[in-house]
Amino acid sequence: MSIAKKLAGQTAVYGVSSIVGRVLNTLLVPVYTARFVAAQYGIVTGLFAYVSFLNVVFTYGMETTFFRFANRPGTDRQELYDRVMTLLLLTSAVFTVGLALLARPLMSLLSLPPGHERYAVWIACILGLDAVAAIPFARLRLENKAKKFAAIRLANILLNIGLNLFFIVFCPDVLAGKYLTALQPLVARLYDPTVGVGYVFISNLAASAFTLVLLYRELLDIRPRLNLEPLRPLLRYAYPIMLMGLAGMVNETLDRILLPKWLPEGFYPGQDSLAAVGIYGACYKIAVLMSLVIQAFKYAAEPFFFAQSTEKNSPLTFALVLKWFTLCCAVLFVAVSVNVDLVARVFLRSPEYLQGLSVVPVLLLANLFLGVYWNLSVWFKLTDKTYYGTYIGFAGAVLTIVLNFLLIPVLGYMGSAIATLACYFMMAALCWWLGERHFPVPYPVVRLLTWLLVACGVVAVSWWLPLSGTWSGHAFHALLTLAFIGLIVLIEKPQRALGR
Repeated sequence: MSIAKKLAGQTAVYGVSSIVGRVLNTLLVPVYTARFVAAQYGIVTGLFAYVSFLNVVFTYGMETTFFRFANRPGTDRQELYDRVMTLLLLTSAVFTVGLALLARPLMSLLSLPPGHERYAVWIACILGLDAVAAIPFARLRLENKAKKFAAIRLANILLNIGLNLFFIVFCPDVLAGKYLTALQPLVARLYDPTVGVGYVFISNLAASAFTLVLLYRELLDIRPRLNLEPLRPLLRYAYPIMLMGLAGMVNETLDRILLPKWLPEGFYPGQDSLAAVGIYGACYKIAVLMSLVIQAFKYAAEPFFFAQSTEKNSPLTFALVLKWFTLCCAVLFVAVSVNVDLVARVFLRSPEYLQGLSVVPVLLLANLFLGVYWNLSVWFKLTDKTYYGTYIGFAGAVLTIVLNFLLIPVLGYMGSAIATLACYFMMAALCWWLGERHFPVPYPVVRLLTWLLVACGVVAVSWWLPLSGTWSGHAFHALLTLAFIGLIVLIEKPQRALGR
């Protein structure tokens, strides 16, 4: 089996959980946009933006560190697993309790009235449980147990979806007398209407707890080891990755935190800042389709890259992987952007959310460049120069903050989308430039940039021609998408990728 086929096969298996599963999870967006007004959904969007930051703190780079040290010659993987898990169990407990105690200040950051502190407590528990599960999942990936990894991830997602539908759709409808009225007394005991959007967090918490139950074999295999001396090299390797992750979260989610603070009052007539965050967050979910592909690829590629690092032709392999990754993401960018009116009918069930659709192509392209950056970042992980990732991440964070400050008052959430695109493009370009000097890889940069320009041109044509919403428009958009795919197939000849 060729290298490309092997990686594609692993990506496909991980995709069962990360793409198929998270697509199912993303399909909750129509439920949220149908049941919650934009201001309520803004609470969910804002709080999960903080979760993204805190998740990095709770795991502090230990997943990548575990992979790196596990692949070093002579490493006792069981001992390494024991030490990392012992440390994470202790720190997760401390962080969870600390965050729960800070519930009131956290809620004040979103300007929420008293009484919502329980949201922060639930979130703290979610973060603690997910941090404990991180290394067992990493061990499954290291041991190439992709099917078990995918099954547990998918079970988590299905339970989360099921509980969301139960609490947000089924229970309110039964109490309203729409069906199964005989169950009203039972439902009334299980369901508290005053919790509202809090059931989103409760469902997530239950799914995270169930995940640990499914990982019981990996958790029971831990033999506690609390000797700090062997942990020092791990922490030295991990802390730049944590800082890089925090900087990455600034670039990925800070816009949803800054938007309500820097958006001028009355910028969007008839809507407050939380409503704007809700609209932007709902439209961002469409763009997340790109990040789902990236996540599935990352699960398979991270251990793959480390394993290939000692091979003589590894630079050629890395170049080949980036090429086909970028082309596949370019197809997704065109397909979603050109047909966004059809996609929006599925995701955005209330008309008030549709006004933010213009940010979708910008965010899709931004996430594409984030995926390119992740591919390019292999050089500083393999050379143990992870501090370069920290520098790049912080440069992107500074650019994100500055552009949001300048653009939000003028362009609203479109300013945030443009800031995200500029940040990820700059990070990818800077990572490539530094990589050429420290770990040269023959990436086909000009060729890939040309394809991305063609993709942008196709999207621009579809948006500028006034055909959206008509059958002729849908047919034209479908033809544009197929033409772009056909052009790639004709010129690049995918069979070449499989012949290596």
